Amino acid sequence: MPAPRKPALLAPGPDDATEESQRRLAVLIDADNAQAATIDGLLAEIAKFGIASVKRIYGDWTQPQLGSWKKILLEHSIVPVQQFGYTKGKNATDSALIIDAMDLLYTGRFDGFCLVSSDSDFTRLASRLREHGLTVYGFGERKTPEPFVAACDKFVYTEVLRRAPEKPAAGGEQPRAAKVTDDRQALVGLIADAIDAVSDDDGWAQLGAVGSNITKLRPDFDSRLYGHRKFSDLVKSLSEHFDVDEQTAAAGGKSVYVRLARRTGR
Repeated sequence: MPAPRKPALLAPGPDDATEESQRRLAVLIDADNAQAATIDGLLAEIAKFGIASVKRIYGDWTQPQLGSWKKILLEHSIVPVQQFGYTKGKNATDSALIIDAMDLLYTGRFDGFCLVSSDSDFTRLASRLREHGLTVYGFGERKTPEPFVAACDKFVYTEVLRRAPEKPAAGGEQPRAAKVTDDRQALVGLIADAIDAVSDDDGWAQLGAVGSNITKLRPDFDSRLYGHRKFSDLVKSLSEHFDVDEQTAAAGGKSVYVRLARRTGR
């Protein structure tokens, strides 16, 4: 058993976790580009990041395609914002959401925004909010364009929030999420680089710091895309590449450390 190690830089402590859970968040949903079936998982995920002080959803509620949303708005206290489509082929919903986001930004009452959409039109909005010092969490389908994903501090693919697993694509083709899991070499390299960035002189790094470093480089990284609910479970499944050490502190807390497995020769 290795000797106790000091926490790595960037590792969040208990006070940091408590502070994060109390962050005031504005949740803005683009009804035209979000699925009502994900709402339970979506709100549960947002609760990990803070308190949803504002929950608004934008769309033309005179249109029948938004019927699935209408049934759940009251249940989840989501305020619908009506935006008529004045011109065919133009999305007025995006403009209404962006205007509201800027109004909420300048109140100074929020610590972050949750933008729920698969539309790249919100890329500049995400960048602008971050420039103002706020944290931006994005939520969208795997088809979401990369610029919007990269503009967020953290991006969660809504496919992992659905209650039921998705059916395989037609013709036996694997969905994009499954293809990502097949790229094992790239995954190992990503984790290894993050360990190297935050490790101590002995090569050990606190797991929380490793996860934080990966998210900074890849906002859309999510262990659930690789079949594991927790990042620690994902790393443990790669035991041929990484050594994991769990240590119990005097106060009863647990610290998890990881390093490149010496037997890999890396």
